[in-house]
Amino acid sequence: MPHIEFNGKKYELNEEGFLTHPEEWNKDIAILLAKQEEGIEELTEAHWAVINYIRQYYLENKLAPMVRKICQNTGIQLKGIYDLFPSGPAQGACKLAGLPKPDGCV
Repeated sequence: MPHIEFNGKKYELNEEGFLTHPEEWNKDIAILLAKQEEGIEELTEAHWAVINYIRQYYLENKLAPMVRKICQNTGIQLKGIYDLFPSGPAQGACKLAGLPKPDGCV
């Protein structure tokens, strides 16, 4: 199984680069996943707004939010979400937020 290493600890990833154990997520892992899995060199304040919203929503509801909710609650338009996360909100943003891969579209 693929993995990433950070501070001497291995974090398991599935075949698409999502954390196998979402409870192990932290901001340093998000930064590492951004660089290694998504090709994003720096997470901006806008990235964190999306990541933090998605993560909080997941912790409260046990599922990823629909993209419409992400846009409404972060103030970032859909095009802006795709500019921040070129692989999209389900693939990129959810991955960096430490969520399991969503079953459907977010």
